[in-house]
Amino acid sequence: MMNMTLPQTYPHLDQMQPWNDRLHLLECLSVIEEAPNVKTFTFKSDNQNWFRYEPGQFMTFELPVQPEAVLRTFTLSSSPSRPFTIAVTAKAQDGSIGARWMLDHLTPGARLKAFGPLGDFSMRKHPGEKYLFISAGSGITPMMSMTRWMHDCAPQSDINFVTCARRPSDIIFRRELEYLTSCMPNLKLAFLIKEHEMGQVWTGIRGRFEEARLPLLSPDFKDRTIFCCGPESFMRDVRTMLEASGFDMKRYHQESFGPAAEPVLPMMDAISTEAVERSAMVSFSMSGMEVACAPGETILKAARGAGIRIAAACESGLCGTCKVMKISGEVDMDHNGGILDDEIDEGYVLACCSKPLGNVEIEA
Repeated sequence: MMNMTLPQTYPHLDQMQPWNDRLHLLECLSVIEEAPNVKTFTFKSDNQNWFRYEPGQFMTFELPVQPEAVLRTFTLSSSPSRPFTIAVTAKAQDGSIGARWMLDHLTPGARLKAFGPLGDFSMRKHPGEKYLFISAGSGITPMMSMTRWMHDCAPQSDINFVTCARRPSDIIFRRELEYLTSCMPNLKLAFLIKEHEMGQVWTGIRGRFEEARLPLLSPDFKDRTIFCCGPESFMRDVRTMLEASGFDMKRYHQESFGPAAEPVLPMMDAISTEAVERSAMVSFSMSGMEVACAPGETILKAARGAGIRIAAACESGLCGTCKVMKISGEVDMDHNGGILDDEIDEGYVLACCSKPLGNVEIEA
């Protein structure tokens, strides 16, 4: 018989504080295998906190991969309607480092540092009367988060849920989704697979997600708010076919963690004397260093040039991992939602997208 140890205290939600990524770690509670090379990791706060986020948002995890920790961003597959824990579902692709480490080494009891939750990819931020969720592979995770929230809080929601996988066994959350259709009368599922598996009966759709199939999978797709997540090539194809159909792209939303392109800077011998004179000085208080930051250069790039480590993941102002305190000075920060207004008011900036407007002092 399994020996289960229950917590000695069970605080109610109104006795707890929201989780704060600056103060607390996450503790892994459980690991569940969802599909080949796919596992769900559930976490609690290491200090009895509850989690406040929007369904579909993401977190960035610091993973102790040797020889040096890496930062990886994962969408939350859990729902904020169940605030005592959070969960991410990770798929190890060919060449994966972070996800492969999680699948091979992360076990209950382990503690990790994480940043977030953040992100704009949520039906709470882009509401509609009815929805079409389109995903491929592990891109199903934000759709699952939003669907779980609707099951708990708005079970009459009208959702066409389309997801693509290579084989039937690769469909993540298949059993739970099939169960949810019995609880949500307006949830309609469509699974597309590319390959048949020996020993498994498949009566569903086979083939790629193509323009001709879209009206069959969701006849009223032009009237829906669409969320799409999957490999970049998959999302590009979906966007192209929607544009060709005349869909109102203001109601199309997709998730992406791609890094921003590095700004193109002139070669040193081509920089004018005036430009050099206009270079800002960035003081890093914790490192005790002062670094020249060329015009158009970000604080993150200046720090890296001096060997100062500032954690960063997406490098596009989206994930919030590179958040640092600005002690003095002014910056031009062009972010993509990776920092909250109250954090900006406190003095925080995102190093990856902040360019000094003069001499600046940073806590790093």
